[in-house]
Amino acid sequence: MSLDHSFVGRSYPPTAPYQVGREKIREFATAIGATDPAHHDPEAARALGHPDVVAPPTFPMVLTMAANRQLIEDPDLGLDYSRVVHGDQRFAYTRPVVAGDELVCVNTVEDVTSRGGHDFVTTRTDVNTTAGEPVVTAWMKLVVRGEA
Repeated sequence: MSLDHSFVGRSYPPTAPYQVGREKIREFATAIGATDPAHHDPEAARALGHPDVVAPPTFPMVLTMAANRQLIEDPDLGLDYSRVVHGDQRFAYTRPVVAGDELVCVNTVEDVTSRGGHDFVTTRTDVNTTAGEPVVTAWMKLVVRGEA
């Protein structure tokens, strides 16, 4: 079943606020092998001008994947998640994510295409503080494999 192309431009409601904690940043950094002291030690981060430990660049995946669940679980799109593979991911930062941030995500469908029997959906997730300060924008492309 093909994805509903009318979803292009659709935005979902903001997610619940996510409190970025030091331990979450440390756990994520350790899991991906990020050894920069600014990810683990508040004093090292402060020496670089940050208010607290700094999240690795891919940390927003924790938030944006949760925001993408709104789309993935929307029955009107027609997405069979058992056929999905991750196609692409990119980030554009306004500033780093740091411990103490309280962030919300707004997910928007930027593109839905079909090619070679497969569907592709690209989302843009705007990550802001609860006060409305932009932090990072993330784009993700999902590939929905066609049936053999």
